[in-house]
Amino acid sequence: MELKNIGSHEEMLRFLEDGKKSYVLLYKKGTEASDCSYQNIAQALEKVKDVQLVAADVSKVRDIHGAYSITSAPTLMVFEGKQFVNTIKGCNENNFYKGLFEDALFTAKITDGDEKPQKRVTVYSTPTCTWCNTLKTHLKKNGIRFTDVDVSKDQQAAEAMVKRSGQQGVPQTDINGQMIVGFDKQKINTLLGIQ
Repeated sequence: MELKNIGSHEEMLRFLEDGKKSYVLLYKKGTEASDCSYQNIAQALEKVKDVQLVAADVSKVRDIHGAYSITSAPTLMVFEGKQFVNTIKGCNENNFYKGLFEDALFTAKITDGDEKPQKRVTVYSTPTCTWCNTLKTHLKKNGIRFTDVDVSKDQQAAEAMVKRSGQQGVPQTDINGQMIVGFDKQKINTLLGIQ
């Protein structure tokens, strides 16, 4: 899948679809970090199909970053429908982007075929944490939708996590407001009704 470039905020809003997770990469062509990010996202898109993603070069498109208070490029903006929900700054490995896009597609697939309401689940993790990946794999395997927050890239989320649990270690899982530190499989299974 090729990375499509857009020319304005208005074009970006037309691209965003209700109920779908979408990504907008703001980059500045010719800078090392932006070129790195653009290339790694393009490589990730070759491996993961059906990702809603467009790019905008901030040296040509000047009306997007100001509308969302984005002050640095590259920044990957995350949208749920037309609602702006998160940013991922800087250049990351293509496997990081691949995992991000796979999670979004996995969540969307489950949402399409799921009738019963599910508890709100947020996983606080880092890309290098093996227990975090084990936890996320366990949730996916059992069809549990979750939001993955990378606390190595989101300082505010990291501080909020520590404030709530009193712990800095990851993974941490918030299930309807109840914090679980570490991969406590039995407790997670009990709270989520996993057999």
